Amino acid sequence: MRTFIRLVALLPIVLLAAAPLSAQTTSKDVGQKASETGEAIRDYTVEKKNEAVAQAKKLTADLDTKIKELETETSKQTGEAKAKAEAQLRDLKAKRAKASQKANDLGRATKASWERAKEGFADAYRDLATAYEKAAAEFKK
Repeated sequence: MRTFIRLVALLPIVLLAAAPLSAQTTSKDVGQKASETGEAIRDYTVEKKNEAVAQAKKLTADLDTKIKELETETSKQTGEAKAKAEAQLRDLKAKRAKASQKANDLGRATKASWERAKEGFADAYRDLATAYEKAAAEFKK
């Protein structure tokens, strides 16, 4: 039963990794999938720490690609729109740095600190995914 629960918890990770983003995939879809996948980290046990750390680092790296796309779009803007986009990117990068730090904390976690480290990463990653979703929606306006 525990194996089944772990497999169900990992389903969003598998779906995110296996499904390429199509032209019809919206920023909200990306944010939603990213948030769900980040939440799946909470289901890892300390015995699966290395897998959790690898997944956490992959998640943040995947959003790096999306952030770079937003940077490219920002460079094309001018005036007030550019200033607003740059502010959002700074916020997004700060949240990305925090998620990366929390992923590193996962790697250093002991059995005693594992639950707290998982929660820290899941929370930071959820904030990052939400910020990305918001920034990407602004770029589409």
